[in-house]
Amino acid sequence: MIDLSEKLDTLREAIAQALLKARPETIEIVKMGNVPKGNVLEMARAAGVQAAKKTSELIPYCHQVPLDLVSVDFELLKDGIVIKTRAKAIWKTGVEMEALTAATISALTIYDMLKPIDDSLEITSVKLVEKRGGKSEWKQHFKTPLKAAVLVLSDSVSQGKKEDKSGKAIIEKLKKEPVEVIEYKIFPDDFETIRRELIRLTDVEKVDLILTTGGTGLSPRDITFEATKTVIEREVPGISEATRIYGFQRTPYAMLSREVAGVRGKTIIINLPGSSRGAAESMDALFPWVLHVFHILKGGRHNQKPKENG
Repeated sequence: MIDLSEKLDTLREAIAQALLKARPETIEIVKMGNVPKGNVLEMARAAGVQAAKKTSELIPYCHQVPLDLVSVDFELLKDGIVIKTRAKAIWKTGVEMEALTAATISALTIYDMLKPIDDSLEITSVKLVEKRGGKSEWKQHFKTPLKAAVLVLSDSVSQGKKEDKSGKAIIEKLKKEPVEVIEYKIFPDDFETIRRELIRLTDVEKVDLILTTGGTGLSPRDITFEATKTVIEREVPGISEATRIYGFQRTPYAMLSREVAGVRGKTIIINLPGSSRGAAESMDALFPWVLHVFHILKGGRHNQKPKENG
C-alpha cells in the first residue's frame, strides 16, 4: 500500500451506482414482496453496507477506512433496479472504492436472490457517480504564479558551519504549487536583520508570500517569533495552530515550537520550524489550503470553492 501518513484527515464522500436489468414481471414480484428467498431489497441493503466495511479485506491495496456513513438506496424501473450507494468518512484517502464495493455486492445479492425466477438477469453497469474531498478539491489556481521568498534564519547556516536543508525542503514543496520563489536568502538570528528583511520584502518587493525557517525554538538566539510579531499587522493564529497540530501528531516536541503567521499589507508571512523534517511537515499541513487567503484578501468569501484568481 502507498504511504498515507503525510496526508491530512479531510471529509471524503463518494456516490456510486449499479444497474441490474430484469424482466418486468420480476420487478413486479419484487414490489409485491413475493420473492421466494425473502425481502430482496433489505437483504441487498444489508449486504452492501457490510461489503463497504470490508472493502480493504477484498481489495489488496485498499487502506482501511473508518467509515462514518454507508447508505444503499434503490430505484425500481420497469425492467431493472438502480442501486445507489453513498460512503462518507473523515480520513486521509477517498471512499470511492467503498461506495463501488457496496453497489457491486448489493447488485450481486439481488442477482442471487432473483436468479431462481429470472434467467435473464444482467448487471449492466457499476460506476462512480461522484467523489469529493482531498487536496484536489481545494487546489488553488492563479492567472500568474504567486511571488514568494524563503528566508533561512540560522547563525550556524549563515556562518557556513551547517548546510541549509529546511529552506531547500520548503522550495521543493513549493514546486508543486502555483508559486514562484523569487528570493532565497540566509540570515543570522538577528532581530533587526530579520525585521528589516521582512519589511523590505513586503513594502518594497511586494512579494505575496514569505516563508521563514528557523529561530522558532526556545534557545537564547531564537527570536524569529518576536521579530515577525513586530512586522505583521494582522495575526492569523489558525495557520500556526494547523502546523503545530499536524506536527504534534508526528513529533511530540512540536509543542515547543514558536511560530507566528500574519498579514502585512497584501503579504502573508509564515514562520516554519528550522528542522528539514519540521519544515516539510508544516508545508504538508498548510498547502494548498493556505493559498485561499489570497482570494480572501481580494474580497472573496470563505465558503467559496477554489477558482482562478488574478
